[in-house]
Amino acid sequence: MSVLIDQELPIIMGRLLLAVLLSGLIGIEREVNQHPAGFRTHLLVGVGSCLMMILSLYGFEPFIHNENIRFDPARIPSYVISGIGFLGAGTILVKDSTVRGLTTAASIWVVAGLGLIIGAGLYSVSILTTVIILIILITLNKFESLFLKKRKNEKFELVVYGKKSLVEVIHLVNRYEGNINSIVSLSEQKTGIKLIFTMKYRYQAEVLEELFLIEGVQNFTNS
Repeated sequence: MSVLIDQELPIIMGRLLLAVLLSGLIGIEREVNQHPAGFRTHLLVGVGSCLMMILSLYGFEPFIHNENIRFDPARIPSYVISGIGFLGAGTILVKDSTVRGLTTAASIWVVAGLGLIIGAGLYSVSILTTVIILIILITLNKFESLFLKKRKNEKFELVVYGKKSLVEVIHLVNRYEGNINSIVSLSEQKTGIKLIFTMKYRYQAEVLEELFLIEGVQNFTNS
């Protein structure tokens, strides 16, 4: 066993270092954009997965030739893939109808896969996969901001004076498929009512135009 490890030590060290490099690159992108799991988390997941794969390939070498023992090198990696889901789930934050952290959870899962294929010696595949992941995380994020913004919801806040004006605003929001989050009466001004609602971005121009025509709408903000 020790002889085998000594012979394969340069290869094992090289695989671990490559796991550090590639998983670290993905972790840096997450860290720069201030996501829940950053550089250290991705680094540990990648190196840990690589270590588990190395264990699966080399750790049971003395028992392979025993006819009474069945050797399955895929068993440990399969547990890594399924178990990493618990770590990814910890990065997902749900608030009202907003879900954050799904991309970071997916990147943790992919980094675990990177560690496994590096541990198995698939170097070219791991490098190509890292390039693809970085392109997805960096380039497509800008693409979404530029071209997919119309699919997102915008949050609006305004103060309405008068019950009639409030009814008109509520009808307007419902007509454009918006969602009213809260309606609060202002204590310092009994006639004033603060209304917060979300609206699909594509309706923003029409909603703004009609809101300005409603008498009693003031302090309108888009947050």
